[in-house]
Amino acid sequence: MSCLSSRLGAPCGVRAFSCASACGPRPSRCCITAAPYRGVSCYRGLTGGFGSRSVCGGFRAGSCGRSFGYRSGGVCGPSPPCITSVSVNESLLTPLNLEIDPNAQCVKHEEKEQIKCLNSRFAAFIDKVRFLEQQNKLLETKWQFYRNRKCCESNLEPLFEGYIETLRREAECVEADSGRLASELNHVQEVMEGYKKKYEEEVALRATAENEFVALKKDVDCAYLRKSDLEANTEALTEEIDFLRRLYEEEIRVLHAHISDTSVIVKMDNSRDLNMDCIVAEIKAQYDDIASRSRAEAESWYRSKCEEMKATVIRHGETLRRTKEEINELNRMIQRLTAEVENAKCQNTKLEAAVTQSEQQGEMALSDARCKLAELEAALQKAKQDMACLVKEYQEVMNSKLGLDIEIATYRRLLEGEEQRLCEGIGAVNVCVSSSRGGVVCGDLCVSGSRPVTGSACSASCSGNLAVSTGMCAPCGQRCSPSSLVRFP
Repeated sequence: MSCLSSRLGAPCGVRAFSCASACGPRPSRCCITAAPYRGVSCYRGLTGGFGSRSVCGGFRAGSCGRSFGYRSGGVCGPSPPCITSVSVNESLLTPLNLEIDPNAQCVKHEEKEQIKCLNSRFAAFIDKVRFLEQQNKLLETKWQFYRNRKCCESNLEPLFEGYIETLRREAECVEADSGRLASELNHVQEVMEGYKKKYEEEVALRATAENEFVALKKDVDCAYLRKSDLEANTEALTEEIDFLRRLYEEEIRVLHAHISDTSVIVKMDNSRDLNMDCIVAEIKAQYDDIASRSRAEAESWYRSKCEEMKATVIRHGETLRRTKEEINELNRMIQRLTAEVENAKCQNTKLEAAVTQSEQQGEMALSDARCKLAELEAALQKAKQDMACLVKEYQEVMNSKLGLDIEIATYRRLLEGEEQRLCEGIGAVNVCVSSSRGGVVCGDLCVSGSRPVTGSACSASCSGNLAVSTGMCAPCGQRCSPSSLVRFP
């Protein structure tokens, strides 16, 4: 048996090689075997591949596209007992004009890239599904935590209500005390106004008493001056009386001396004779009487005025002392009431501040509780929305995963069935490749161990589908009867 190998150039410019063995006198037509796979199609002369066939008595050319299988063609005849000479047909060495679209390789490359992209997206979807499962677990944990926290925080509302009720009762008590203190303050102010009026009246009386005292003092001064004048007059009169007495005594003495010198005693009964002693005594008695009366009157008037002044002074002093005592008492009472009023005001201010602070603290606590409740509700709502979005995305990813799993399982079953069918090597393969952009000339391949194989040329024009038919081979010169037909989109 002689073997001949030749390389055939495809119109697309990509080199391929084939192996052919001569085992018969008759040439046969070329055939194509393709193993389908998603994204990889087998076209005659598109990409580099390999094929093998056995040729008896002639030259056969084999060509194959990219595949994950193999093909072989052979024609068996009666072999001579010895090695025969090999002849080469030059016409068969010329390149075949297959008229295949050169863009098919780009399409196949794009399909391959799409498969890679789908695989990457599938891996990304798997990672995203795992991440979403983790996020779902995290959200479930947060949701459980928030539910437990909400249950724990809901117990604080009765405490706040009790505290607010206590503060309200204290505020009511403070308001009642404030009203009572206000009434007491009004009463104290009225009493203070009364005492103030009395004080003003006493001040007016004091001014009147002082005026009277000044007037009485003037009268006392006048009386004292009159007394001084009378005393001066009395002293002048007393001195005059003493002078006249001495004068009269001297005259009497002189007269007695004259009478004694003369020693003439004349006894006359003269009724006209003045009795100077009597006159002097009478005048003296009159002056003494007048002086004594004047002195007595002046002394009595002075004593009466002094007594009156003393009594008035004593009375006004007592009145002034009582007024001063009352004023001091009123001042002390005013100070005490003022201190009480100030204390009441301070206490009222403190209580109002405490009530205001308590209300503010209660409002702040309520506002904080409301804010926390609103934040928790917002967080809960957001968590629900996030969980719903995650569940939705999870469902979409799971649907995508399910679709991809179904597609992968379908491809796996198709590949496993095709590989099993090719590995068994029982049936023949009939491949017809056509394209809407041009006609493809290919051959039918029949494989059957040591049986003779015949090929037939077929020319078809379709929408880019791949048809594979298998069947048992007939004797040389006949077509293979197809037993099954599989189409791949």
